[in-house]
Amino acid sequence: MGDNSEPLINRNNNNNNNSNNKNKFARSISHAQDELHSFRSYLRWMCVDQSNAWTACLSWSTFILFAIVVPTISHFVLACSTCDSKHSRPYDTVVQLSLSSVATLSFVCLSTFVRKFGLRRFLFFDKLVDESETVRNCYTEQLNRSLKILSVFVIPCFVAESAYKIWWYASGASQIPFLGNVYVSDAVACIMEICSWLYRTTVIFLVCILFRLICYLQILRLQDFASIFHQDNDVGPVLTEHLRIRRHLRIISHRYRAFILLLLVLVTGSQLASLLITTKKSGAEVNVYTAGELALCSMTLLAGLLILLRSATKITHKAQSVTSLAAKWHVCATVDSFDVADGESAPSAQIAYAREFTMGAREESDGDEAGDEEDDLDNNKLIPSYAYSTISFQKRQALVTYFENNRAGITVYGFTLDRTTLHTIFGIELSLVLWLLGKTIGIS
Repeated sequence: MGDNSEPLINRNNNNNNNSNNKNKFARSISHAQDELHSFRSYLRWMCVDQSNAWTACLSWSTFILFAIVVPTISHFVLACSTCDSKHSRPYDTVVQLSLSSVATLSFVCLSTFVRKFGLRRFLFFDKLVDESETVRNCYTEQLNRSLKILSVFVIPCFVAESAYKIWWYASGASQIPFLGNVYVSDAVACIMEICSWLYRTTVIFLVCILFRLICYLQILRLQDFASIFHQDNDVGPVLTEHLRIRRHLRIISHRYRAFILLLLVLVTGSQLASLLITTKKSGAEVNVYTAGELALCSMTLLAGLLILLRSATKITHKAQSVTSLAAKWHVCATVDSFDVADGESAPSAQIAYAREFTMGAREESDGDEAGDEEDDLDNNKLIPSYAYSTISFQKRQALVTYFENNRAGITVYGFTLDRTTLHTIFGIELSLVLWLLGKTIGIS
């Protein structure tokens, strides 16, 4: 981003700067030198930026070329019907239809999101003015890491597809001199097919990574929300903050529900079609030469679906952990109130809790290793008791009851995406991919 970039989320202590930064957060158009500048440059380089008429025409032209025209020509014109068994492409129809259909869905959804909400609103940068400094800094850092995460998924697929296409054309599978020279024609056709594969997989993973980024913001907010229970706050601020988080989760669910559902249908249909077409004939030859692209396509689509489902289920788990945290908060405060009523002072009760937790932590450290999975929303730490002297039992009980009956999370048309849903869907999809991969590499 360079040294001259103007940070989007820096907020100073004086009132004038606070007012100016709040206006920056509220606007929808990206500043020329803010944190979104490099991200917008990447979108423009990928030809998915539609901020004006020129870039919109270029974006749709690139999409039609690489997602529709090139795959169609590759399948109907460049197919080698007279090739040997290693160079034949019997499953090319499923590969091209699967990638193009999911890429079309991703491109249309991304174009709709950016055009309707703007990049700042879509990524919730306009809401960061109400968040803590920790949330803002971590979210910006995650935004900068998103492109690196995207490359982690795209580059292996690109390398594998490039190796296959270069081998396929270099071994003389295609002999169509549409440019007058066979070698030039094969080189152009190979480059176009590789670019088409790169474009489609990048668009697919880009939408999934953006969803992961948005969910990461909500996880940061939930972790920051957990600190409320460690402060001397009344029930009102806790309830207000939780209602704000639930509203943002509903917004995310509403924006992405059609994409998640359609992606699940398309990926499942692609896996079933792959299963049917590879088992249609008992003597059909399935190996790395004939079904390598099909296996790579299946793994690509499954990886994108897994990013979506894992992000959704993770944030649902974090949001539902608030109920457990509130119940623990209620228990600690209630027990402390009885101790105070019996004549024990609040500080001594706090010391007793700390000693009790320390002993328990020592006992558990020998056999249990929670690792990084344990955080403020899901741990065994007792909440300090001194913070609840002003909160009545009825208020705490009402708040716990509210949490129990208003569980937040990512939903798809009313169905909550939790870990049970993830295990069921991923188990079915993974079994199909593993079966196809086993057939491809010759494992019976």
